[in-house]
Amino acid sequence: MARIDPLTFVCTLLLLLPPLTVAEAELVRSEKFPIVVSTWPFIEAVRAAWRAVDNGSSAVEAVVEGCSACEELRCDVGPGGSPNENGETMIDALVMDGVTMEVGAVAAMRFVKDGIRAANLVMKYSQHTLLAGEGASAFAISMGLPGPMNLSSPESVKKWSDWKENRCQPNFRKNVVPENDCGPYKPNNGAMTVSGDKRTESCEMGKIEYRPPLVGPHNHDTISMAVIDKMGHIAVGTSTNGATFKIPGRVGDGPIVGSSAYADDEVGGCGATGDGDTMMRFLPCYQVVESMRQGMKPEEAAKDAISRITRKFPDFVGAVVAVDKKGSHAGACHGWTFQYSVQNPDMDDVQVFTVLP
Repeated sequence: MARIDPLTFVCTLLLLLPPLTVAEAELVRSEKFPIVVSTWPFIEAVRAAWRAVDNGSSAVEAVVEGCSACEELRCDVGPGGSPNENGETMIDALVMDGVTMEVGAVAAMRFVKDGIRAANLVMKYSQHTLLAGEGASAFAISMGLPGPMNLSSPESVKKWSDWKENRCQPNFRKNVVPENDCGPYKPNNGAMTVSGDKRTESCEMGKIEYRPPLVGPHNHDTISMAVIDKMGHIAVGTSTNGATFKIPGRVGDGPIVGSSAYADDEVGGCGATGDGDTMMRFLPCYQVVESMRQGMKPEEAAKDAISRITRKFPDFVGAVVAVDKKGSHAGACHGWTFQYSVQNPDMDDVQVFTVLP
């Protein structure tokens, strides 16, 4: 009797099996999806996104529901959040569909509290990617969002008043006079300020003043969320008020695609938080997704993206969280201890993961 090769035998059996039906394929897919991943322990936001996606909503719809819940609950983002130098609260937000690669974003938006919904309206009802300032507010209101309204809260007004009493310190100005007081500010010609440890040294242009970074866990607020729905499609979204006491008009990385968030259905997604002014120079989330495309695991890709920043800015403070198309996730950070939240079919409730610098 001829001996049958085991591999040939197994392959022959597989060929004889009937192909999976669409329903069976969806069942296999749904065993690991959906999944919701978010920066920070924004538990209620993740639960809101999970309820939506678990009930059949698309990844985009679930991201909008999750980030919107965070805005409504004022979990460090949305109305009543971080004031700028003038004491005003403004909103930056972004949403990206990893299937179509469409993006909607708003920046420096005033008078409208629903940042992530406004960003989604930009994606759905315009051919643009990003609207800013008064135009973003007018568009959002014209598309049905409530407004105009005052986005400040008693807490944000109190925070701003205390800052003014402290002679507007700390702030994001550099190379200006007065140095340690409120404005109006003028250029301080002949001096250059560089962030870092507090010290001075001489150079041809004068004195270089090193100052510690101003972004930290207590003066920065961002939710960045990724969702993979039951069909395996991915979307990401971000909502933020930006850095506390920022210069009016400043736009950070929140509404910048590839910096605060990025998604590609073929690969996975990423969310970021931290010093947006620095991160947007490196597009860390685009880097994470492209690294995963080249074969890196989420942890490797996240660490690589952070290391690219810290090689140039060793005092950088920030973090990224990555999730691949299979649902594997990991984070990386520098300058602080980072936490991110996850819910998937294997979990009874949201779980928080801690990442050390």
